[in-house]
Amino acid sequence: MIVVELRKLFRRPRTLVSLALLVGLPLTVAVLLATTRVGTAAGNGPAFLSAVLNNGSLFPAAALAIVLPLFLPVAVAIVGGDAVAGEASAGMLRYLIARPVGRTRLLLAKLMSLVVYVLGAVLAVVVSGYVIGLLFFPAQPGAEVVTSVSGPALTPQQVTLRIGAAMLYVALSMLGVGAIALFLSTVSDSSLGATLGALAALVASQLFTALDAAAAIRPYLPTRYWLAWIDFFREPILWRDIERGLGIQAVYVAVFLGLAWANFATKDVTS
Repeated sequence: MIVVELRKLFRRPRTLVSLALLVGLPLTVAVLLATTRVGTAAGNGPAFLSAVLNNGSLFPAAALAIVLPLFLPVAVAIVGGDAVAGEASAGMLRYLIARPVGRTRLLLAKLMSLVVYVLGAVLAVVVSGYVIGLLFFPAQPGAEVVTSVSGPALTPQQVTLRIGAAMLYVALSMLGVGAIALFLSTVSDSSLGATLGALAALVASQLFTALDAAAAIRPYLPTRYWLAWIDFFREPILWRDIERGLGIQAVYVAVFLGLAWANFATKDVTS
């Protein structure tokens, strides 16, 4: 069942197009940076763009920063929102659950395909970012050692390990998005409606994060700690926001997957 779902996922043109866009956006930014040699001022634009001009080993981190605010969560929301609702809108869902596989097993297969997509998307961004960094931004003489966000130098081994940690953190954050979209996909028979519902939740979260009047609920919003992975590139690492971000995303994943299972297991499927 899981293999079947994975085949369906990667045979869909929108899956390949979304991965191409996630890789293409950092590539476009790299071409512009390499051509103009103009980075961004501190606090403006995606992180690490100025640093990569002297050493491209940080471009995988810059690529994550480029796709994270919008493109990556949109791609995950589309896949999650289509997981169950797409079958319903195509009139295939009742035939799927009529087979002797069980609703829980079917939902688990959908979840596993979503997890594979999230991990694959993050990996594609980081690996392509590494290749782009090598091609467009070779290390300048004297810049072989990377300067951390907080000042002290990082060795190449430290940079590699911290990029790996950032990948896992971003992937878990996107699984929070996917869990919300998957739940809405079990509620609606429209994949577009489920996707838009998940994106509306994220937009509202971003709005409340920036709203002073929402300070009381800000620590519990799904997007509050999305950028905490940048703290991996401080020396020493600041764990406070990273740990909170991991905890919040784990709660969202657990709660919305539980709601998805509870709704799908008892849902009266007519489509």
